Order: sequence, then C-alpha cells, then structure tokens
Amino acid sequence: MIKGVGVCVIAILLCCFLSQARAQTSTAAVKEAAEDLVKRILPKHANRFRVEIISSADGKDVFELSSSGKKIILKGNNGVSVASALNYYLKNYAHCRITWNGTNLKLPATLPEVSKPIRKESPHQYRYYLNYCTFNYTMSWWDWDRWQWEIDYMALNGINTPLAITGQNSVWSRVYKSFGFTDKELESFFSGPAYFNWFYMGNLDGWGGPLPQSHMRRHEELQKKILARERSLGMRPILPAFTGHVPPAFSERFPDASLKKTRWSTFPEVAILAPEDPMFTEIGKRFIEEQTKTYGTDHLYTADTFNENTPPSNDSVFLSNISRKVYQSMATADPKAVWFMQGWLFHHGRKFWQPTQIKALLNAVPDDKMVVLDLWTENHPVWNRTEAYYGKPWIWNMLHNFGGNISMYGRMKEVANGPARTKKDPRAGRMSGIGLTPEAIEQNPLMYELMLENVWSDEPIDLEKWLNSYCHSRYGKQSRQAEEAWQILSRTVYEGGVLPGGPESIITGRPTLAKSTGGTRPAKNYDPKDLLPAWALLIDASKKLKSSEGFRYDLVDLTRQVLVNYADSLQHQFAGDYHRKDTAAFRRHTARFLQVMEDTDRLLGTRKDFLLGKWLSDARSWGTNDAEKDLFEKNARNLITLWGDQNSRLYEYSCRQWSGMLRGFYKPRWEQYFAYLEAQLKANKEPDQKAFEAGIKEWEWNWIHGKEVYRDQPSGDAVATSFELYKKYYPAISTLYHN
Repeated sequence: MIKGVGVCVIAILLCCFLSQARAQTSTAAVKEAAEDLVKRILPKHANRFRVEIISSADGKDVFELSSSGKKIILKGNNGVSVASALNYYLKNYAHCRITWNGTNLKLPATLPEVSKPIRKESPHQYRYYLNYCTFNYTMSWWDWDRWQWEIDYMALNGINTPLAITGQNSVWSRVYKSFGFTDKELESFFSGPAYFNWFYMGNLDGWGGPLPQSHMRRHEELQKKILARERSLGMRPILPAFTGHVPPAFSERFPDASLKKTRWSTFPEVAILAPEDPMFTEIGKRFIEEQTKTYGTDHLYTADTFNENTPPSNDSVFLSNISRKVYQSMATADPKAVWFMQGWLFHHGRKFWQPTQIKALLNAVPDDKMVVLDLWTENHPVWNRTEAYYGKPWIWNMLHNFGGNISMYGRMKEVANGPARTKKDPRAGRMSGIGLTPEAIEQNPLMYELMLENVWSDEPIDLEKWLNSYCHSRYGKQSRQAEEAWQILSRTVYEGGVLPGGPESIITGRPTLAKSTGGTRPAKNYDPKDLLPAWALLIDASKKLKSSEGFRYDLVDLTRQVLVNYADSLQHQFAGDYHRKDTAAFRRHTARFLQVMEDTDRLLGTRKDFLLGKWLSDARSWGTNDAEKDLFEKNARNLITLWGDQNSRLYEYSCRQWSGMLRGFYKPRWEQYFAYLEAQLKANKEPDQKAFEAGIKEWEWNWIHGKEVYRDQPSGDAVATSFELYKKYYPAISTLYHN
C-alpha cells in the first residue's frame, strides 16, 4: 500500500511538473511573439521596451503600462494586450500613430516616462474585425508582407476575433473530390480571386474563373501564415463552415439530393443543398474536419444562410430546422463549435424577417453556441428591435464603407458614444463585444481609429479632446489650424447622417444629366461650401506639417473631396445648360468638369493610397504565367467597374476615385457622352439615355478586357499639388457657392 501510494504521489508530482512546464513554455511563446511584434513596429527602439506576461483580470483582457529606469514596461495577458499597451504608449506619450494612410513613428530621442502606472481592462469579450466583402474589395491581392502588417495593426488596436476566410478553395476542392467530383466539374464552381467572398456566401458560381490550381496552393500557404501569426498573438480566428452551397454538377452525381436554386442579383442560379438532406451534415462535418486538419481550429465558425436571398418559406419550423442543421454540421465535427452569424439579413430583408421568423432562426441554436454580429449598428441597429437578439450574445459593429468607395464620411458622434451607451443599456441583453465590419478599408482612417478607441473603455469618448489628440499623434506636431479644420470636418462630412455609405460623386457614375445614376449617390448630408474653411486651414497648416505622411494624405483627401463636390455642381450647371439649349454655356461647363477630373487624377497620383495601377499590378503579381496574370487583371478591372457582365445591376457599386480611374475610365466615358449630347443638340433631337448606355456598356466591357498600363508608384508632391489646386479653384468654388 505504501509503495502504491508512493507511485501515485510521484505520478501526481510528475503531472504537476509537466503542467507547469507547459504553462512556462506557453508563456515564453506568448512573450516571444509580443517581443517580435515590438521589433517589427519599432526595430530601432525595441530594446527600450520590456515585455511581461501577466494574468487576465477575471477572464478579461488587461494591459499595464509603466516605466522602470530607462525602460518602458509593457504588460499584458496575451500578445494583443501587450501590443495594445505599446499602442497606448505611442499615441498618448510619444504622440505617434499607425494607420493605413500615413504612419507617424518619429519617437523623441528620449522616450517620455510613464509617470503613473496605467492599467486598462477591456469590457468587451469579443473585438471583432472584418467583413466577408473586405477580403475582395480591399484584400484580393494582398501578399504576406501586407497581411502581417495588418495583423500587427489588429493587435495594436485590441482585435482578438478576426474573420479569417483566406485559402478556403483548396479545402473545398479536397472535400468535394472526396465525394467524387473532378477538377473539371469544379472549374465552373470556384470563382475568380476578386469574387471569393460572394462564392463563399453562396451568391454565385464560377464568375471570374476558372481559378488556377496555383492560386489555390498559394492562398493555402498564405492562410497558414495568417493563422499562425494571429494565434501566436492570442487571437481566435473565425473560420468558415458549410451553408449548403454545392457545385453545379451536384444534381448529376447525386440525383436524389434535395436541392433548391437561388438567384442573387443578375447572376445565374446556384445550387443550395437543403439542410434536411442527410448529405448536408456529412458535407459540413467533412469540411470542418478537412479545414481543421489543414488550418487547426479555435472552435469559432462563420456561416450565413440566405445572404441577400429570401428563404423559400417563412414557416417557423422550416427556418428552425435550417439553423439547427447548419449548427449540427459544425458541432458533429467540433462539439465546441460556436457559430458567428452576420445579422445583415435581418436588416437587408427586413420585410421578411419579422420577430417570428428571427426567433425561429436564432432559437434553434443554444444561446452559448451562437454570437450574432449586429453588422451596421452605427446606422441601422437591429438589436433594439429584436429584444437584443432574443438572448443571444451579440456584437456592436461599425460597418461604415460599402464597396471601397472613396468619400469622406462617418458618424463620429454615434461611434464615440454608441458602444458605451449601449453597453450600459439594460435592454442590450448580452452585448458581448464591439467590432469593425467594413466592406473595404484603407480610407477614412479617422473613423477606424475612433471606433477602436472603444476597445479598452466603457465610457463615451470626448470628441473635441480626442480629435486634438488625434491630430497631434497623427501629425507628430500640434497645429491650431489642423485642430480647427478637424473640428469643422467633425460637424460636416463626419456627422454625415444615416446614409448607405459615404456620398459618392457623379464623376464616377455612368454619364447622365440626372442628379444620380445607377448605384451612384452624390446626395450629401452637409453643405459643400462648409468644407472650404477646413480646406483653407489645412493648406495653411501645411507650412508646419508638410513632412507628415498622415497630413499629406489628409490634405490630398480633403482637396479631392472639395474638387469632386465642385464637379457635382458643374454637372448641375451643364445639365441646365443643355435643357435650355445654351450650347456655349454647355461647352464651358463641360470643359471645366473634364478639367476638374484631370486635375483630381493628377492630385491623387501623388499618393500610393489612390492608384489604380497598384491595384492592377498587385493583381498581376499573383499570376504564374501570362494567362493567369491577364485573368487576374480582368478580375481586378471588372470588380471596380461593371462588377459582373454588361447587364450587371451592380455596376459602379465599387467605384473608386483613383488616379488612373479618373483619367483612363471615367473621363473618357464623359467625353463620349458630351460628344453625343452635342450631336443631339445639333440635330435638334432629345437624348436617348438608354441608347447611349447600351453603347457605353460595350466600351466599358472592352476596358475590362484591356491591358493599358497605369502608374503603380506615386508621382509629384502632394502638398505642392494641393496648394496649386487650392489657388486655382478656391476663388471659383467660393464664388459659385456664394451665388
């Protein structure tokens, strides 16, 4: 007995030792990952920081910031928390800031001391990031260098649950091949690389393809790097699950399968396997198993049923069965599975999704196994009309951008106050986090910086104070003129009202005499003349701030906004001229309109952020031969113009005010339109808009198949060009608005 007890004691001690060793190894790995991030961000200053890993606070992420001797001490319970401590120090002590559109990392020679230790706990369990659409409207052509920068940016800003859908085609290929499908049968299934997300959401098959095997392999390797880096920093990536989308050849291989057809926009029908079909759970299970084998798992999965498609029945039992089966297909392979579902369908299909239908879909899944993303909370919250999603955990999100359109826009007051206000609202139920769900990024950096300020606080943000601090850290210097300019912008473009994304400009719309066209919406929630004082202030501030990359971007962006607003006014003028048959005035105003486009193109060419050529060259870089390069460039051109075929209803949805686009696509369209209108005037005939558009569609389609080379590197000086255009246009614009 004594001998047996001794063996047990030894076994227990050995288990304790091994457990402690694993914990130490894990802590060491976390510390190393955090230290590596500091080295990537501040390679010349990393030795002035010390990283320490601490325990979480009652399950909440926490960071601490302090000084010890000449070292800045960064403490956190994981890599994200440590990175957040670093970012807090950079913004609030060193007056530095890291953003997509201009970074200021000019640290002082002697690092400012943290005189009083700082401790922050995040009130949010989940800090979510990305939208399916972001992976195409912005990320279609990202390589590892660009991705690892973004992952560091996520960590610096406290993101811990990013969507991670890169590299899924190779997994799906292996899954469907395990059911007997051939590469040839799958060619018509997989979309081109600019359309993956709509393929994943079951909206389309094959568009932009066939997808080369080489791209599948390279994206699989890229996803492995993405996930390894995110996990090393303590993030829990959210991976896809099965929602029923099957290859077109499915009915031939499985004629007894229960399939339904759905149609999205103007694209051909796709096949959806009914959840009640026995194969549904089997395919879903096999996918999760293959995905886990390839990429591992953090037990968080994304799946969206009926994305912008109306269900065939509003029957509660039918809808409950669907969500139950979708969840079961995850849980059969992974009993720990938690389903992250976009709540977009409840807004987009509001007429269909009444309380009875929403309850049926949600309540079929256990409350602790589903998290709902309130996708557009800053403009159209759904939580407040669904009793906070009837008990499900849910996340408050800022959507902000649609399609990658370039426009100064945002709802600053709501973003500064909404998350904290809602968190304290007793009606908010199980609000469990905040997030960013933009369809595209790399624009309006101020709005994203503001939203991410909520990650480590449960109090509303003092906007005036925050804006001044933002200017200081973004530009590296204090400037009264810049601060005043941003206060004006906060009351105009950044209090833009409840709009479907930022106001666009008529210059990117298919030519018309009407005030709007297709998906282009130039209507604004502010008076364009109110931007002129802010423009003058930033021009004045350029003497002091011109060396700041963030300032140079902001000055170009504001100058762009003023000029395209002026172009919208000129369009109203030449439309009036045409209806009055005043040919001389029509020619004068159309010439000014075209000149504004030419000048704006030149202005945008001074910044890497606004280059069509970079988008196209990045697309071509993924090709392994000329045929692939041409296919990927066609994908890139198509997405930001017609979107689909010549009759696509989504044309201009992803319009871009970019250098190259204005000069090479939008301006030539308008020139053709003006020539057509003049011919109609000369012939004393009314214009036939439908006839013109039928012809211009052919021209647009030819442009998509073109190979003109556009500059992929900036040219010219951003500040000097902005100043030149200010002197050229300010008097005319001021006079126009005054009159």
